[in-house]
Amino acid sequence: MNNYLPNRKRTRRKDHDYTSSGYYFITICIANQKYKFGNIKNGTMVLNKYGLILEKCWNDLPNHYNCSLDFFSIMPDHFHGIIQINKSAKPENVPYSLSEIVRGLKTFSSKNINAEIRTSNKFKWQKSFYDRVIRNEKELYQIRKYIEQNPIKWDLANQFPENVGNGL
Repeated sequence: MNNYLPNRKRTRRKDHDYTSSGYYFITICIANQKYKFGNIKNGTMVLNKYGLILEKCWNDLPNHYNCSLDFFSIMPDHFHGIIQINKSAKPENVPYSLSEIVRGLKTFSSKNINAEIRTSNKFKWQKSFYDRVIRNEKELYQIRKYIEQNPIKWDLANQFPENVGNGL
């Protein structure tokens, strides 16, 4: 065992099969909370070339994995998305886990973004990611609403910092 690495908290549920069919909400953050994907103007996210690369990689996931894509939002320093895993979509393929699909998104986007960066300050995602197994239609609706409203809330929080933590 390496004594130099801190003990990391397990982020996945132990009792859940992450290859099983269903909806999953994910959040992935950029390392060091750097704004790399664009800016929010008037409640709308305006993607830069790195944000457009991430969007393209996200939309390409169903071509490589047993998944469908739902709502998503690219923010200046993080990404929210809903992935639907369909174990029986391509029975000839291996059923990929949520972690493998997110690993693919992070790898493909990092590689393509770093090909555009001309400095030694390369793009990196934070280790791991946040996920939530979506259990029902009501939860799916609430998460879709959260994703859709995220840029507006971000913009309001920056305009009125006193609102941060007050339901915005």
